[in-house]
Amino acid sequence: MRIGACGIACEVCGLYVNGICEGCDAGTAESTPELVEKLRQLGVLCPALECAMKRKIAYCSKDCKDFPCEIYKTALFPFSKEFLEMFESRKNSDEK
Repeated sequence: MRIGACGIACEVCGLYVNGICEGCDAGTAESTPELVEKLRQLGVLCPALECAMKRKIAYCSKDCKDFPCEIYKTALFPFSKEFLEMFESRKNSDEK
């Protein structure tokens, strides 16, 4: 199963299923630098994937202590504001 660094499972995405998108990988996958470059050439940017790759983080919500970060809070996708607030609230209450 392909899962992007953001946590979206490609197999449940219509763009991937219909062959429009190749799908993403973890930020630590060998294929990720090539994928990021290919997306740039297409004029598509994924700041979450690029950040995960640079920070050597496989999956943002699982592996990054800063999740949810400004990348997710200012983007319109892949998570809603309400989901991020719930995640952050539960994460912060668990750290106490």
